[in-house]
Amino acid sequence: MRVYDIIYKKRNGNEISKEEIEFIINNYVNGKIPDYQVSALLMAIFFRGMDFKETLNLTLAMTNSGETYKLDDLDLPTVDKHSTGGVGDKISIPLVPIVTSFDVIVPMMSGRGLGHTGGTLDKLEAIPNFKVNFGKEDFFDLLRKNKAAMIGQSEKIAPADRKLYALRDVTATVDSISLITASIMSKKIAEGAENLVFDVKYGSGAFMKEKENAEKLAGYLVKVSNIAGRNADFVLSDMNTPLGQMIGNRLEIIESIEILKGQGPKDTTDLTEELGAKMLVLAGIYEDMGTAKKEIQKRYETGLYLDRFRKIIELQEGNPKVIDDYNIMIPSEYRYEFKSDKDGIIIKEDAYLFGMAALVTGAGRERKEDEIDHSCGIELLKKEGENVSRNETILIIHYNNEAKLRNSLKYIKKGISIE
Repeated sequence: MRVYDIIYKKRNGNEISKEEIEFIINNYVNGKIPDYQVSALLMAIFFRGMDFKETLNLTLAMTNSGETYKLDDLDLPTVDKHSTGGVGDKISIPLVPIVTSFDVIVPMMSGRGLGHTGGTLDKLEAIPNFKVNFGKEDFFDLLRKNKAAMIGQSEKIAPADRKLYALRDVTATVDSISLITASIMSKKIAEGAENLVFDVKYGSGAFMKEKENAEKLAGYLVKVSNIAGRNADFVLSDMNTPLGQMIGNRLEIIESIEILKGQGPKDTTDLTEELGAKMLVLAGIYEDMGTAKKEIQKRYETGLYLDRFRKIIELQEGNPKVIDDYNIMIPSEYRYEFKSDKDGIIIKEDAYLFGMAALVTGAGRERKEDEIDHSCGIELLKKEGENVSRNETILIIHYNNEAKLRNSLKYIKKGISIE
């Protein structure tokens, strides 16, 4: 079997077999196939697509490239959530302390930023010393002690996905239904949660631009979950405009804490409650969404969610004082106020362009080897549909480098419309 022949076959739009997919995955993980050939195959898949059978085979090959965990010996129901990626999408961070407060285990295995979208692990690492890399025994220890683990893939969990994830990020092959499905599900099957809820996004800032493609992706995710023996549900959410007021790692941790206080922006709070309620219903804690949402809303004022997050930070070796003092996460050196040039209404804040504006400040990666600057990002003071006056500040760019600020402003100016 030759890699060239498999690339050629897919390039011409033909189905590749289970054996061919396993050959590619196993040999790529073992270092026998170079990045440039896998990049070519990814591009062929991007343009030619994969049917469901190929997608399932790719998912299982990636899952079986490493260890899989079984959570059967834990006494509580297990549930996880995954977002397909968006701009300002920090929902996973407040969800874990909220859902685990209801005696549900959340074994959340997350990823890093991909393209113009942020990554949960990058956000968590804005908290000083927060550790996301844990082996199998430590992972189980966290779940037994605290019902929560917010970690990255170990070297032994779906190593094929870890390598492909980084390669897709820098080869413009992210937004493929099959590649997204295989990436998400290889981690979720391997981590062992019984129940899965997916936040499938559509719009300019999502990888699925059209709602119908998001629905197809959601269908793939649920179908693969069911074949793998998991219960699954999904929410379709709009990503034409950034979610919440903060874009960037440190800033999104701040907004996450505000959500846990019951003081977060309406859009982020609403989506957090929607996904949290679905997780609790799927885990069998409540029978219906209405009851689950009401119970979530009751607990903000008790401080329980903040206590849960504080304990998560402590057990993962971060500094829990961040909950009371945001400046423990070192802020950017400079702030630029972007002002309106006229009176009017903001009719567009394009999520993709705002995501790129945050990325080029240093909040994301332009190359696989780039390091994240956790302090950089964008703070939205005004959102779509709101009135704005001439010379009123619409947003603040948090930055450390003048050249990066200029690049960021190019995206902001393209991405905002006032009439």
